[in-house]
Amino acid sequence: MVREDLRNIAIIAHVDHGKTTLVDEMLKQGGSFRENQVVADRVMDSGDLERERGITILAKNTATFYNNVKINIVDTPGHADFGGEVERVLKMVNGVVLLVDSFEGPMPQTRFVLQKALELNHRVIIVVNKMDRPDARLNDVGDEVLELLLELDATNEQLDSPIIYCSGREGTATLDPNAPGEDLKPLFDTILSYIPAPEGDETAPLQMLVSSIDYNEYVGRIAVGRIERGEIKQGQEVSLCDFHAEDLCTNGKVTAIYQYDGLKRVPVESAKAGDIVAFSGLDSVNIGNTVCAQYEFEPIPFVKISEPTVEMTFSVNDSPFAGRDGKFVTSRHLRDRLMSELRKDVSLAVHETDRAETFRVLGRGEMHLSILIETMRREGYEFQVGAPKVLYKTVDGHMCEPIERLLVDVPAESVGSVIEKLGSRKSEMIHMTPQGERMRIEFKIPARGLFGYRSEFLTDTRGEGILNTVFDGYEPYKGDIDKRSLGSLVAFETGDSITYGLYNAQERGTLFIGAGVPVYMGMVVGCSPKNEDLVVNVCKKKHASNVRASGSDDSLRLVPPRNMSMEEMLEFLGDDELLEVTPHNLRIRKRILDHQQRMKSNKK
Repeated sequence: MVREDLRNIAIIAHVDHGKTTLVDEMLKQGGSFRENQVVADRVMDSGDLERERGITILAKNTATFYNNVKINIVDTPGHADFGGEVERVLKMVNGVVLLVDSFEGPMPQTRFVLQKALELNHRVIIVVNKMDRPDARLNDVGDEVLELLLELDATNEQLDSPIIYCSGREGTATLDPNAPGEDLKPLFDTILSYIPAPEGDETAPLQMLVSSIDYNEYVGRIAVGRIERGEIKQGQEVSLCDFHAEDLCTNGKVTAIYQYDGLKRVPVESAKAGDIVAFSGLDSVNIGNTVCAQYEFEPIPFVKISEPTVEMTFSVNDSPFAGRDGKFVTSRHLRDRLMSELRKDVSLAVHETDRAETFRVLGRGEMHLSILIETMRREGYEFQVGAPKVLYKTVDGHMCEPIERLLVDVPAESVGSVIEKLGSRKSEMIHMTPQGERMRIEFKIPARGLFGYRSEFLTDTRGEGILNTVFDGYEPYKGDIDKRSLGSLVAFETGDSITYGLYNAQERGTLFIGAGVPVYMGMVVGCSPKNEDLVVNVCKKKHASNVRASGSDDSLRLVPPRNMSMEEMLEFLGDDELLEVTPHNLRIRKRILDHQQRMKSNKK
């Protein structure tokens, strides 16, 4: 049976290439909203963090209609740290829409996701977005995408992929780069004609792969996936099995089934082969499981999700200010929250340590883990995390480390300092191409060589540089890399910071705090240009005396403190430091707060 009334597609793109904006327009022109309905921009980015950062973190399903054909659309994340999301949702679809920016062209993340799609033999529609940009390079970008397909060993059919030129913001598409479009009909028509309709035997026993998991307080776990064959009905008894876990053989009952219509989940009585559905009723269901007809155990092969490359320690907050902000502060709260995250995030791993209050959390990159930290603090959790470290692997008796493919786009005058800095971090230049007055350079660099580099990169390029990375694989250990070149300014005593103390401390380096901020002994209040820690007393008051001198009472002028984001703080962290995370504050501190004990420990 071929479902001509249905198409399943995923939209894949690099961060900020306009993927979610294009999906908005597809929903509007597909009639998913009323004429007078007020719709937010980037309606698919439903999470607060996604809206603030302008990135997609979780893959989401939606559907629209065109010429009586239902088009199921999966909006995928563009950042490589959320690659676990992308790898599993590609199993739900029959083809992909590859979106590239009309100026930037294919980027590392585009390459990463496209490679996964080609491995599954999916058909590809190339969409060059933002065609109305004044600096658009429409023909060049089309050629660059075809070169990328050649590099990734695409089949002849995939090399003949159609190219469409779009403006997601205007909601137009055209097949001719020199003629502006009027609406998205050329894109919809290409999807219907080029993406194959799903096939499956609806009379055979049920078989469905679970590609993602949602959770609801009222109905419990909700499994999402595409039905490979057969039919699923409300109240049906089913069996659960897994391709990678042969001992998993359990039974359960489907209590409710939903299909996607626009942004809503619509309850249905049944669904058949080819449909993307969500259903509840199986509490033990997990990503990668196969739902079968009862006692018909036939697991579907599921791609092994790429392994984590970075680890951090999460532990209970034991600073002098512990418990002031957070609602959830104990090791039991922390453990339960991390374990609940495992149910939704397949590329995360959590290991317990010999200390009950400390956990090792393994993820795909700094961004992946920092999103988890930010989400937890917004939920009211209070904890502390250690500096990120890479995970090494032994291959054929050799110690290997994760290597990133790094693409930088910098002004021509900054090229020398960027190459020099990356050279000292054991990077290897692959190629360099000029683009107007800018230069695009590609490197291979150890993942640990990138820790702490982003802020330096922005300084070296005066904020004009663009830096993108994607995991490339494991290679033999490249040798030692010098740690950060900055030292820390550490608070001498507990109290509130005073202007007089800060004025004297700012001569030693850059401060992270202003006046009137509570600090404790051992807290990091700034950074020093020397590669050593300095103890400063920011709580020091000026002692009053009856001696006056001209100019001594002039107002003290403080340099504005440097406000760091969470990612910058994680990059700054040294091996002997922790980041204290609470719902309202982020503080860097030394592991050993007492100055004398810290000195003794360093000598040892």
